[in-house]
Amino acid sequence: MIRFEHVTKKYRGTNKPALSDVDFEVQRGEFVFLVGASGSGKSSCLRLILREDSPSEGRVVVLGRDLHTLSTRKVPYFRRHIGSVFQDFRLLPNKTVFQNVAFTLQVIGASRAFIQQAVPEVLVLVGLDGKQKRFPHELSGGEQQRVAIARALVNRPQILLADEPTGNLDPATSIDIMQLLARINESGTTVVMATHEAGFVDQMKRRVIELRGGVMVRDDRHGGYGDRSSLPSLAPQQEKGAAAAAALTAVLELQREIAASPVEPVPAMEEAVTDAVAASAVAAAVATAPEIPPVTAQVPIVELDGLHLDDLGVAERLGLASDEDEVGPTS
Repeated sequence: MIRFEHVTKKYRGTNKPALSDVDFEVQRGEFVFLVGASGSGKSSCLRLILREDSPSEGRVVVLGRDLHTLSTRKVPYFRRHIGSVFQDFRLLPNKTVFQNVAFTLQVIGASRAFIQQAVPEVLVLVGLDGKQKRFPHELSGGEQQRVAIARALVNRPQILLADEPTGNLDPATSIDIMQLLARINESGTTVVMATHEAGFVDQMKRRVIELRGGVMVRDDRHGGYGDRSSLPSLAPQQEKGAAAAAALTAVLELQREIAASPVEPVPAMEEAVTDAVAASAVAAAVATAPEIPPVTAQVPIVELDGLHLDDLGVAERLGLASDEDEVGPTS
């Protein structure tokens, strides 16, 4: 169905190849996950399958056709056998759900009778029965992605390519989309999906091809997402001063409750509770405050050699002596 034979893809202006000696084969009816970090080469693989790009080295064979020998004139006919679903839906905003899905058939020249039969059938398949006349802005994100999947399936392709189809959806809606893709695969359609959703890959246990820096490092028949060491993680950190702020808030809240209370509180009890909470606030503030190094003052040293302290009396040493004549009591 799909075969990569030692494929290398180099883009102009870059030193490192997007794909380097990638070699794998996808059988009819398989569900394959392409996983790896951003820039690992997942989207490059999908573009090569769609014949949007050509390999620099090696060979890509899809549906028995060597895409290197496929003429540009025949590419549109080749793509009729492949459906594509993207992260950003790519719906026509001025057309209804029915018209968006029918547009694919109109482009390839399908008859009006076939369009009137095929479009309602595929809308029922994706769970959009009764919403044919709605416009894209009247739909949720999950419903818009269902329209995109219906558009990809309406021509009954043999291969469905999905490039991050759940990237813009909430977790619950993402699960619905993955269940829909699984049902499509069970009907016989080969599904190749590029994704970062490690949870879905681990749960579904389908074939996993992992790319790293353009190199295929793993091909497991019933694998999981694999090594997540390259995925960033956020560690919780304690906010500075949080304990002191919480304690101060408790003090203020207690004061407001006391002020608003219709029953006059016992002064001793009120004072004891307030002092206890205030003490805890001070303790929390001290615990979270940064440590301040001790400050030492430099005391000047005074030289006493020229003062002749031995010639002074006790009063003069204490600064109580006076040069004025002593005055006695008067009558």
